[in-house]
Amino acid sequence: MERTFRIGPIRPPSEAESLLLQVTNGCTWNKCKFCQLYRHTKFKAYSADSIKADIDNMAYQARIVESYRNADGTWDIDGLNMELARGTDEERQCFYMMANWIIDGAENVFLQDGNTTALSSGRLSDVLIYLRQTFPSIKRITSYGRAENLAKVSAEEFAELKAAGLDRIHSGFESGSDAVLKKINKGVTQQQEITAGKNVKAGGIELSVYFMPGIGGRELTKDNAEETAYVVNEINPDFLRIRTAAVKPGTELYDDFAAGDFTLCSDDEKLIELRTVIERAEDVDTRLVSDHMINLLQDVEGSLKNDKSKILAMIDQYLTMPEKDRKMYQAARRMVRVSKPADMKRLSAGEIARLEKKVMSIPDPYQWEIEMNRLISRYI
Repeated sequence: MERTFRIGPIRPPSEAESLLLQVTNGCTWNKCKFCQLYRHTKFKAYSADSIKADIDNMAYQARIVESYRNADGTWDIDGLNMELARGTDEERQCFYMMANWIIDGAENVFLQDGNTTALSSGRLSDVLIYLRQTFPSIKRITSYGRAENLAKVSAEEFAELKAAGLDRIHSGFESGSDAVLKKINKGVTQQQEITAGKNVKAGGIELSVYFMPGIGGRELTKDNAEETAYVVNEINPDFLRIRTAAVKPGTELYDDFAAGDFTLCSDDEKLIELRTVIERAEDVDTRLVSDHMINLLQDVEGSLKNDKSKILAMIDQYLTMPEKDRKMYQAARRMVRVSKPADMKRLSAGEIARLEKKVMSIPDPYQWEIEMNRLISRYI
């Protein structure tokens, strides 16, 4: 019998080195207009016994990996590679994940899929305790959670989950504006976000929320920024992660765009939204994180308490660049050639010439935004 375990489709970039343990499949809501990831997946919450069986199989794979650790602490890489060549494709995938995790220190675990906290707190606590007992080296366990569900969990219940071993929750707020949330059919309200955030924090669990500059379109750009800033100030999340909005073909939001009901924001307008959120953040000890390549300025991150002036200066420096230079940088960034404006100096004369040609070939401002959206959409 195969000694494998389930592996879901997504995880945050910050969990790239984590062991992935799937405790649910799909999303409880599955109706957001900008997302198609789980459209053909029926939500399922796995039983505690089923999840524990996966943990047992992880432990089995871990023991095999450990058998290739040399006495001096180094690894028999040739032996690991021979072991990796055995078994089915699924077994090899699981062994590869376990080997990398064990070699990297076996410290962090991410619970999948899109709304792990839909499990009852009792079932989730049972799983967390079993997981930490099986792998005592674990330092952090993280999960996704929808604000709608999180708002139904009390601070006391979150404290119980913290005691069982849950350290951090990622929640895709996307916006703090009720108008924007309704427009993208997020299925949550501003008040639910605030309730969820306050309860998570009161329970002692780290909270990482996501903001999508531009997700309300040009029609709601001011509202998106100002209301998100309000939510950030209300809950003081540990992390504010930026996910620049892109309207991807195949989504309902793209249908709205094609029908003329959604006007794309420019890259500059999205950055101004982010600037507004940063500027309006007051007395929050939140870390701004830009950990996805769809964001225009990769280096715009830091403490909103200690680094605000520096972060705003970086944004302002970009916004004062000549329009042609900004467009050339946008194109280079969307082609994954640069991560900050200073990187443009490293491009060859031929690359610069091609960027200039691209800018000149699309003189219409809105057509330019459509082209940038097309390029961004390739990475989500």
